[in-house]
Amino acid sequence: MAILVAGLILFLGTHLVPAMPGLRSSLHSRLGENGYKGLFSLVSAAGLILIVYGYGAARFDGPPLVYDPPFWLRHVTLLVMVPVFIFLVAAYVPCRIRNVLKHPMLVAVKLWAFAHLLANGDLASVLLFGGFLAWAVVDRVSIKRRGPGAGQLAFVPHDPGKYSDIGVILAGLVLYGLFVWKLHEWLIGVPVV
Repeated sequence: MAILVAGLILFLGTHLVPAMPGLRSSLHSRLGENGYKGLFSLVSAAGLILIVYGYGAARFDGPPLVYDPPFWLRHVTLLVMVPVFIFLVAAYVPCRIRNVLKHPMLVAVKLWAFAHLLANGDLASVLLFGGFLAWAVVDRVSIKRRGPGAGQLAFVPHDPGKYSDIGVILAGLVLYGLFVWKLHEWLIGVPVV
């Protein structure tokens, strides 16, 4: 469990640096643009590796149960995960969805974490998904406090049209279908259905 916690501290702590403009500016001026990005990427990657290894090890050891969610919440989780994949795609494709949400990646992370907390009540899952949910909420509040445009994806000045939204929705649904079908089991080791 300690490895998971260390990974969460490294990964989420690194991702909180942009929420602290003073620290970010200090690091940026000291290291330069490439140095800052390199250090950010290196520490994030190390944190992610520790999270993956630590979560797997904790689940293998059988972490204590914090709460026992009813079985039917797994169906709710499946439903809540549908927009997660759509919003993930919207974060990378100019579309109306992205313009409306402003921060589709953060919305996707919050929904992903919340959905997984509905279906998983063991301590490792509560730490993992609760940590990401808390980070996404703090980051969103921080972006709001920093003012308009802070941390926001580039706004598409012209109307991207309904076809871009249709493409984003279809791509998100295909990704969702692939994860439910095999990718979740292949990548995470846990079958969805």
